[in-house]
Amino acid sequence: MELSKKYKTLLDKNCIDTPLRLSHFFAQIEHESGLKPISENLNYSASGLKRVFRRYFTDLETIKYQRKPEMIANRVYANRMGNGDEKSGDGWKYRGRGFLQITGKSNYTLLSRETGIDYSSKPELLLNEADAMISALWYWNSNNINRYADLDDLDSVSDLINIGRRTSRVGDANGYKHREELLNKYKKLF
Repeated sequence: MELSKKYKTLLDKNCIDTPLRLSHFFAQIEHESGLKPISENLNYSASGLKRVFRRYFTDLETIKYQRKPEMIANRVYANRMGNGDEKSGDGWKYRGRGFLQITGKSNYTLLSRETGIDYSSKPELLLNEADAMISALWYWNSNNINRYADLDDLDSVSDLINIGRRTSRVGDANGYKHREELLNKYKKLF
């Protein structure tokens, strides 16, 4: 796979510089965002809420919250990852964005502090390609994901990105099989 000079330099600078590291990195960002800077949708039906977020909703609440992405985000991300309670609106404000879906006020704050770019008050910046890449590289390095990429440990890499371990959930709730397919694709390209 031929990378643009701009991305090759940036990836090299961030030590994502071996075929195995590149393969894991691109497999994860393609799975999480389709290689496009996006914002987490959270537009779930009642059955989708039961399947994906059952621990946050009773059966009755799934009806009340279905197809209300802002309410869903504020519920499922409340009181964790540095977010305030459901009424604070932090869940929606700091929902997943960018190539690797940076999520939670704590991550936005750390990203802002370490890059000098104010993502905390302007989270929508992560919808720009350059900022999406900056955040993906920051998250990758902050979590020392190269360590697991070097071991070709897709379980651990996926777990650090989005609890994607094939053993953590019944079935393929977090796309482990898709991540594995993408990893194999990128191993052939790199």
